[in-house]
This record gives sequence, C-alpha cells and structure tokens, in this order.
Amino acid sequence: MSTNISTAATMPQISYTVTFPEAQAHYADVEMTISNLKQNTLVLKVPVWTPGSYLIREYAKNVEAFSVSAKGNILPFIKTRKNWWSINTQGEKDITIKYRVYCNEISVRTSTVDASHAFISTLGFFMYPEGMLHDASTIHIIPYDGWSKVSTSLAMVNNDPFTVTAPNYDILFDSPIEVGNQDVFGFKAAGVDYEVAMFGTGKYDKERLKKDMAKIVEQETAVYGENPNKRYVFIVHNYAKSGGGLEHLSSTVLGAARDTYASETGYQGFLSLVAHEHFHLWNVKRLRPIALGPFDYDNENYTTDLWIAEGFTAYYEDIILRHAAIIPVDNYLNVLGNDINSVENQAGRKFQSVTDASYDAWIKAYRPNENSANTTISYYSKGSVIAMLLDLEIINDSNAKYSLDDVMRHMYDEYYKGKERGYTDVEFKQGLEKYAGKNLDDFYSKYVYGVDDIDYNTYLGYAGYKITDALVANNDPSLGVTTSTANNKITVTSVLRGGAAWAAGINTDDQIVTVNGTPIANIQDVLTGRKPGDKITINVNRDGQPITLQATLVKNALVKYKIESVDNPTQQQLTVRNKWLKL
Repeated sequence: MSTNISTAATMPQISYTVTFPEAQAHYADVEMTISNLKQNTLVLKVPVWTPGSYLIREYAKNVEAFSVSAKGNILPFIKTRKNWWSINTQGEKDITIKYRVYCNEISVRTSTVDASHAFISTLGFFMYPEGMLHDASTIHIIPYDGWSKVSTSLAMVNNDPFTVTAPNYDILFDSPIEVGNQDVFGFKAAGVDYEVAMFGTGKYDKERLKKDMAKIVEQETAVYGENPNKRYVFIVHNYAKSGGGLEHLSSTVLGAARDTYASETGYQGFLSLVAHEHFHLWNVKRLRPIALGPFDYDNENYTTDLWIAEGFTAYYEDIILRHAAIIPVDNYLNVLGNDINSVENQAGRKFQSVTDASYDAWIKAYRPNENSANTTISYYSKGSVIAMLLDLEIINDSNAKYSLDDVMRHMYDEYYKGKERGYTDVEFKQGLEKYAGKNLDDFYSKYVYGVDDIDYNTYLGYAGYKITDALVANNDPSLGVTTSTANNKITVTSVLRGGAAWAAGINTDDQIVTVNGTPIANIQDVLTGRKPGDKITINVNRDGQPITLQATLVKNALVKYKIESVDNPTQQQLTVRNKWLKL
C-alpha cells in the first residue's frame, strides 16, 4: 500500500480552472496546472475530431492567448503541428498553462458560451499532455455571474458540483459539461439515476417526459440485459431551430426546437432522438467496431461498420418506442415506410454500399455537395433498413425464438464484456449468423457490400406485411432538378442523375429564365400541363451568359411506399409479427 501511495504522489498531477470573464463575448479562460513533471519537453494537444461525429473539425482553431510559466517565469514553446504546442519545461516540475477558447458554435459537438450559459464540449476544450491520456485530471469551474448549476456525468470532488474529476482523458473527453441555470429534473429507471438538464425555454411536460423516457430506458436495457451506468445525464439544448444529438459513455447532448414538444409528431420525434442517443451507450460506446477505440485524437479513425453503429441504432430508435407502447403499430409502420422511402428515393443507393458509406464518412457524409444525392447513401437510413431486414430474417428463421435483440446482447457480452475489445466485420456477421441459423454470405453480398435492389416484400412478408407504392400509377413529368428562388431568379441547386436535366446538360447554378420562350415564376411552371416525353426548350443564364438547351421530360421516378397487412396472414406470419412488434 505504501508503494502505491508513493507512486501516486510522484505521478503528474493535472488540474484545470475554467472561468468566464467575457462570457458575453463567447470566451472561456482555462488555467491548466501540471505538477511532478520529469521531462524537459512537454507537448500539449487539442483533438481534431469528436468520436461519434466523423469529420476533422480542427478544434485548435478556437484556442487563443496560449502561454506557459513556472514560478512566475515565462517558459518558451513552439507549435509543431496545427494542434500541438511543444513546451521547453527547462527542468521545471510544476508548470502553469493559460489559454482562451472562443466558443460560439451552437451544435451538440461544439462548445458554446454566452451570458446565459456555457456548454463545454470537453474534447475540443481541454488540452491534454502527449503520453498522458491515461492520467486523471480535476476541473474546477468558477461560474459566470448568476450561474448556479453544473450538469455532467463526471464525478464531483468533495460534493462540490463545481469541481469534478475524470480518471483519464477518454472519460473526460466523453463527458460534456453544462453550466448555468438549466432546468434540472430526474427519474430512476433500470436501477440507474437519470438527470435531465434543459437549457432554453420549451413547452415540455416534465412529468410526461420522465414517464416516457423511463419506458425507453427500460426497453433498451432489456435488449442488453444490463445497464452499465449508475448515473446518466441528458443535456438538452432548446433553441428556435435545433436538432441532432451526440452520444457519450454516461450522458448525451440533444438539440431540440423549443416548440417541438407542442405537437404529438414533434414530441414523438424528440423521444425517438432520446431513444437513439441513449441506445448508443451500449451500441458504439461499449459494443463497438474494433477501429473505434482506443481513439487516435490526431487523425481519422476508419471503420466500415458505421452502418451497424449508427444504422442499427437508427432502427432501434423507433422500434423501441413501439416496444414501449409509446407509439401504436400504425405510427411505427408509417415511420418505417418513410425510412424506406428515404433510401429508395436516393439515386446514390445504386452507387455506394453501406460499408463504403461508413468508410468514407470522413470525406463524404459530413461534406455533402450538390452531387452527393447521386453518389452516396446514408449509413444511418440504409443501415436502419438492413437492421429491419435482419431482425425479420432472424425472427422468421428461428420461429420467433430469437430476434436482433439476441444478437446485440450476445455481441455485447462476447466482445465488450468478454474480450474487452471491439468486433471485426467478420465477427459481427458471425454473430448474426448464430441467431439466423444460416450463412448470410448472399445477404451481405447483395445489401451490405453490394447495391442490389432490396426485396422488401419478402422480408416484410415474414410478418404478414407488404409495401405498396402510392405513386405507381402516376404519370407526372419530371425535369430532375431542385431549385431555389431569390429575387425572382430560379437557380438550379442540384441535378438528378439520369433525369431530363442531366441528359440536357443543365448545370447547378444555372438560372432558368424561360421555357419555350415563356418566363417562369417557379419550377412547377416547367411541368404544368406537360407529360413525360414532351420536349421543351429551356433558356438559362450560366455565369452571365445565355444558353439554350433542349430537354425531354421523363416520368417522375419518386416512390411513396406504404406498409400494410396482407389479406389473411398465416399463423406463422402472425407469430413473427407479434414477436417483431411486441403486440
């Protein structure tokens, strides 16, 4: 025991003090102290990306006024990379680093500071010493005038909510902090204490939220058989327009429009977001692709399995609401139909597989351009649809003994708890095959590695459902463009692959002036009174020059699928249906 105490006493001690002397101008000041240093050179880093959001975001751009001192004397430093500060410690054991962080980007992954509150996205906020990712740190927050609360999953020190500690940097970077006067309420579910911290006004019913969020927690815990947290925090930011979420190990950050709770559709949409991000505390934060941890905070971390990490979670976000009896069956089938429509109406589904979409998230998913719809597919939406297919396949093939839930629980137990590592592509496929009771090479070839058209009716048919296209009989014409209108000018914003405009050579940023010599007020004027096969002359302004193009209108290829029951479903179909939807 004395050896451990002695060793601890000589380890580097790291602490931060955060103040907000100019909160109104979106600044936070950080004073970092490191004691018991032994090296002559110390490199401090700011991560370049946030786990769960696969894009290099260059958080170091927000750091200002960096300085280092020891015993009142300034120490020299140089920047050796965009996010690295190399310090000559000159043999000093105890040093102080000061820097400011500009925080004025409202999102679930970036820090925001103003006179009303501070949201600290810890990963882009706290510098860390190279080689010390496993070291503990303490954070002391001195609040801005009038702020009275702190909400975070980090543990308090001496019951002081304004002083918290992290056992290592992976935990610190996975634990956002909300400071201000947020509305805090809580509930208990699955043996875990839950805190909800609401920033911003909103017409939410706290009692209803507590009841429904608890149902979600219980249902998701049932999938995995345990809830690994003792405490969990929902940080919710309510703005006029907001959305999205970012998962963490023991907390999550959600964005919501403040009026979203006022309608049933909006309220259910918020609960779907709650279910999605909370499901991540298992799927991706603990049960994860092998490439996603330990993290390299300096570079991209590539995986082909985001269709599982995000896509499966997107599937569960809605079916959990059904299993919890929060939404009726018809509502769930409508949501599922919309998910299918989002996939089938994306031209890029024929050109990018979900594994490629996962791997290229860093360069494509978060950097869309005017041609993205033609070349990419969302690993969220396509992954969700694939999860639905696999769920129905497993339920049907096992005569309703198993479902996708069993796969998720098995993989969680086998890899997170048992092997204490992530899974490989092959290992996850093996987990699916274990409960499907058959080889899934053909399924993977078509739908995971490939871009084949999905046979929805076969899979939905297992549960006695079918899809029908409400637009199948339509003969509406299409030019195959999206446009924006400003100052009475109609500008092309995207061109659909294989559409009439694509063939005619219409470009994005073209301004449509006339059709068959007649000025148009909106894009609908191009189509009114016309049918597929009609030829039209379009005059556009391209880079200030008039151009005349000939186009042949084609049939609008959009689909609008609806899921409905087959006539007289068999007993086997009803058995699958009951298992799938928990009727």
